[in-house]
Amino acid sequence: MRIKLVEMGQYAFHYATRLEPRDINAAGHLGNDSLISLVGSARAYVFHSMGLSWDDLGDGSTGFIMSDLVVNYRAEAFMFDEIVIDTHFGEFTRTAFRAFHRVKKGKGVVALAETGLVTFDYRSKRIVPVPEAFLKAFATQNH
Repeated sequence: MRIKLVEMGQYAFHYATRLEPRDINAAGHLGNDSLISLVGSARAYVFHSMGLSWDDLGDGSTGFIMSDLVVNYRAEAFMFDEIVIDTHFGEFTRTAFRAFHRVKKGKGVVALAETGLVTFDYRSKRIVPVPEAFLKAFATQNH
């Protein structure tokens, strides 16, 4: 069964980049492995812009683990194309949240990607609540 993603109404964060030769597969277009890496880079830049990182969501000890990933391709992208990855966080629960990504080339959508992120304390090796500091930083950036 195919999972069909839908675009979010708005995206709070935007990461622009150019596709490099390493991003292109044998068929001559953006490879799926590269798309996933680019989405990860966009997410890292979002956290950095908020003063956070993958292993510190604001409380000094909580990071995250990716629990799932879905990608829907809409169009091809090619070497040296300029793309923008728009990111939105939502669907917060006590111990997790989702990242929604839209990959655009010009006005067209290349792909939609969605990841589930579970908050995790790497020292104690336990799933933990989403830090209040992250929720506050997110709310500040989202207004």
